[in-house]
Amino acid sequence: MNAIKLISSLQNPLIKSVLVLKEKSRERKKTGEFVLEGFREFQLALKGNYTIKTLLFNEDIISEAEVNSYTTTLNQAPELIKVSKEVYQKIAYRETTEGILAIAKAKSHLLTDLKLSTKNPLVLVAEATEKPGNIGALLRTADAANLDAVIIANPKGDLYNPNIIRSSIGCVFTNTIATGSTEEVIKFLKEHNIAIYCAALSASENYTKTNFTKPSAIVVGTEATGLSNEWLENSTQNIIIPMEGEIDSMNVSVSAAIVIFEAKRQRAV
Repeated sequence: MNAIKLISSLQNPLIKSVLVLKEKSRERKKTGEFVLEGFREFQLALKGNYTIKTLLFNEDIISEAEVNSYTTTLNQAPELIKVSKEVYQKIAYRETTEGILAIAKAKSHLLTDLKLSTKNPLVLVAEATEKPGNIGALLRTADAANLDAVIIANPKGDLYNPNIIRSSIGCVFTNTIATGSTEEVIKFLKEHNIAIYCAALSASENYTKTNFTKPSAIVVGTEATGLSNEWLENSTQNIIIPMEGEIDSMNVSVSAAIVIFEAKRQRAV
């Protein structure tokens, strides 16, 4: 499919809409669309069966032939649009991206739609995580560990924030993700007989002594306040990573990774 036009004006309505989609969560929710940037992110979105509506590219960085080769296998070919170097620099976050930026359709992440594909799931639950960098790092860990699902309880933003897409290096597209209230998530875990292991400082056992070989949810909260009481009241067992220095906690994504890979180790024995 050939590009239908070249956009060289920063005042073009499509370019303005791209900038609004990137900057405004409200616009992403209203339109059901989001912006992704970079070849790796684009490839992972395709792997995650996302629908690409529009593909903008700068021919100084990537050729039209290359772009066409990436879209020939799609069931529904996106609209291809060339943009000038000036326009691309305006709409792109990073100068090092490969000249590709796309408008894609968001997916639903309702907890009621979550289907676990195994009888012995390992799930990560993150409550009220606000920082996009932390969410992105959690999603990268979940992808690396091939977790069955990531559940965001009481989400504070939308998953298609460009900073989450960027910090997750596209893993937001490859993980099975659901969102819901803390109450809904706890109910879901109990209905599926998934043990709840809360990272907490009180009434906790060393995470290496916990048995993660059965259906398990590893639950982490914010670095500032930890988990809400509702989680602690419904916990199968609180777990802790022993600290040998002066501080009593680590970055939430680091803590989650340590526990997740201990669970993976146990399951591989």
